[in-house]
Amino acid sequence: MLPEPLSCFSLLRLPALHFGAGSFSFLPKLASGFGRNPMIVTGSRSLEASGRLEQLFSELRQSGSGYLHTRVQGEPSPELIDAAVESGRKAGTDSVIAIGGGSVIDAGKAVSAMLLQCQPVECFIEGRPGFLEHDGRKVPFLAVPTTSGTGSEATNNAVISRVGADGFKRSLRHPAFVPDVAVVDPELLCSAPRHLTAASGMDAFTQLLEAWVSPFASPYTDSLAFSGMEYFSRSFLNACSDGAGDPAVRGDIAYAAFLSGVVLGNAGLGIVHGFASSVGGAFDIPHGVLCAALLGEATRENILQLQLSGSGRSALQKYAAVGRLLTGRADAGTDEGCMLLVEELEAWRSRLDIPRLGAYGIGEGDTERLAVVTRSKSNPVELGPESLKKILLASL
Repeated sequence: MLPEPLSCFSLLRLPALHFGAGSFSFLPKLASGFGRNPMIVTGSRSLEASGRLEQLFSELRQSGSGYLHTRVQGEPSPELIDAAVESGRKAGTDSVIAIGGGSVIDAGKAVSAMLLQCQPVECFIEGRPGFLEHDGRKVPFLAVPTTSGTGSEATNNAVISRVGADGFKRSLRHPAFVPDVAVVDPELLCSAPRHLTAASGMDAFTQLLEAWVSPFASPYTDSLAFSGMEYFSRSFLNACSDGAGDPAVRGDIAYAAFLSGVVLGNAGLGIVHGFASSVGGAFDIPHGVLCAALLGEATRENILQLQLSGSGRSALQKYAAVGRLLTGRADAGTDEGCMLLVEELEAWRSRLDIPRLGAYGIGEGDTERLAVVTRSKSNPVELGPESLKKILLASL
């Protein structure tokens, strides 16, 4: 049986990828090819406790390079980025290396993008007042993830947020912002605690699944998304339990997370990430937790609305294929496969003790206003405010 005719699609470039246990040791040599005075952006002190950060500093000094060390706590705000950029300009920063989770990599990506600009970063954030198109000029950027979640080591955007009543969570974006180099070393992931592994992993899976069923998917993104879900399903629960310290197990999830970044940049994301913008801007909730709390109910509602529309056969078949993958039920039909998928997603949330939205102060009275401002052009079916409110209410 021949595949369906190809429709038009375009692709972002990929970073130069160095993947595998021990690949962190390549970083000093890789960095030397981009400048002599990098800014090193890190998060918590776990990298310092391991001795890896000081070893990197030592090797940079031995090679004659200077460096500026900047720490990031939490998701990057416009104020944090502007302050880091100002420090980098004073220090003569000529490249940026971000070593950490998705927020750290997003911060480093944004600093790289803003060092050659005159305006504050908020001017270039999508959807903000006075939005300006970025011209793509940046200093070289190297990304080294220490969690497996956002796939930011492969994307062209950096998520910047300000939490509060007038808060936002939106992207600084340009095709040039894809990192020049990504170093993915599973050994760096082995110390991640269970709750972080679970939440960040669910973010990666959400991105794979949403890109898989996106109306903008292509044969290219389909092949990568499904491959990512295959490796993810093989090792995710193991990474959250007895296999946490196994680089081979962590490597499966790291591979899935990297691919999730590739496919989201080329196919877009669905309604869970629409909520990530609206809910994440209003409430201080970790992004991975938000994805995990919403994914099961959002998938359930998407499937229902696809069934009611009568025109969602392709997306339903895709959802069913993932249900069969996750449960091993190769004989399941489309409807049963879809049901199996939702049940498995809900089982993951329960088994991994993912908090519900109510734990972060989100109440029934918030659901209507959040539903009204939530959008997603890449969801497989259009969801009205009542459907969006229904998802939120079921996730409280």
